[in-house]
Amino acid sequence: MRIVLISTYELGRQPFGLASPAAWLRAAGHEVTLADLSCSPFPQQAVEQAGLIAFFLPMHTATRLFQKVVDRVRAANPRAHLCAYGLYAPLNDSVLRRAGVQTVLGGEFEQGLSDLARRLSVGRPNEPPYRQPEPLISMARQQFLVPDRTGLPPLGAYAQLVSGDARRTVGYTEASHGCKHLCRHCPVVPVYRGLFRIVQQDVVLEDIRRQVAVGAEHITFGDPDFFNGPGHAIPIAEALHREWPRLTYDVTIKIEHLLKHRDLLPVLHATGCLFVTSAVESLDDAVLEKLDKGHTRAGFIEALHLMRAASLHLSPTFIPFTPWTTRESYGEFLRALADLGLADQVAPIQLAIRLLIPAGSLLLDLAEIRAIIQPFDPRVLCYPWHNPDPALDPLCASIQETIKRQERRRAPRLEIFRAIWDLAQTGAFPVDVPMPARATVPYLTEPWYC
Repeated sequence: MRIVLISTYELGRQPFGLASPAAWLRAAGHEVTLADLSCSPFPQQAVEQAGLIAFFLPMHTATRLFQKVVDRVRAANPRAHLCAYGLYAPLNDSVLRRAGVQTVLGGEFEQGLSDLARRLSVGRPNEPPYRQPEPLISMARQQFLVPDRTGLPPLGAYAQLVSGDARRTVGYTEASHGCKHLCRHCPVVPVYRGLFRIVQQDVVLEDIRRQVAVGAEHITFGDPDFFNGPGHAIPIAEALHREWPRLTYDVTIKIEHLLKHRDLLPVLHATGCLFVTSAVESLDDAVLEKLDKGHTRAGFIEALHLMRAASLHLSPTFIPFTPWTTRESYGEFLRALADLGLADQVAPIQLAIRLLIPAGSLLLDLAEIRAIIQPFDPRVLCYPWHNPDPALDPLCASIQETIKRQERRRAPRLEIFRAIWDLAQTGAFPVDVPMPARATVPYLTEPWYC
């Protein structure tokens, strides 16, 4: 059977979510075309000839972009069975089905895609009324296959690591899925509901091995939290370092876990970890409590000091614009970043992100959120809301536009930070802002994180 797997966007990474199911489908004898539309053209001929076309939807942006391409796919091949899979697929089940998608798969999706392809190749399940037999969300433990990246653009087409004056080619893999925690705003939670699943160590290492063979000099681990299972993660990091002593990597870890597993931070550094991304979200304890983040402002500052003591860089992400943001609290947020020496380390877009409330969000459990949201908007795939202060939403939009304009002219991060500081009317910019030289802070050239 001819199958096309499509990714519209995945943070400048070569999509694991195409390569992993491709291995399963090709092992079953199917002819699979991989199409990453973020950096390759629309596969017109493959789409026209496919019996199954499946869209990988790991995030909100990818799902919005799906809405722009699905009509083109249906026009090119109205007979193909359409599937959507990935984290944001079950969250938007009804919207996807109205767009013509017949099968929606969330959670651990490789087995479901394989089962779907087998059914389509032997029968005619498209005839109405069609009801998919595969579960909408599967938490089944899977024995993974090594991802098959044949047909994807080369690693050089994706985001690079900048470290000092050097740029390095970046590979991408995943050692686990899901999360043990229940942060209210997180899209992982409505799907995995406090569970996480591992990708077997031998599969992860072979995936890295193949990427190193084609030029990867740095690996990004895309796990929602690398320390959900440190007993699984640390042996992988140690094995990676034994085989490739010069290979570096980065991971994502909750502040709560950085504090709990502080003894493992030197191990990360010793095995080649350059930086840790952490979804800090806010420096306001009241907001952190509403989001159920599991850490406090003081805990974040402690984790920052622990990371620096371990010679690791912390790359925090934020949601600075929430229904609880005031002009005063936003100004305090900027001042805190300056005081902590983070003004030049936080990606500018992290100073302008607005709280997203998708379908299924645990934020809907809060009466104060239900009181301010508008009906779900299928065009933007979320519940719209407005800040009680009418000046805050225009401020957020102005900051976003400033960031776009300044980044187009490649302005330094500190210059962008100062422009945002002035827009927020935060007062005189401190002349003694503690700040490491930008060249000492490694970062990826794709700064988005949602």
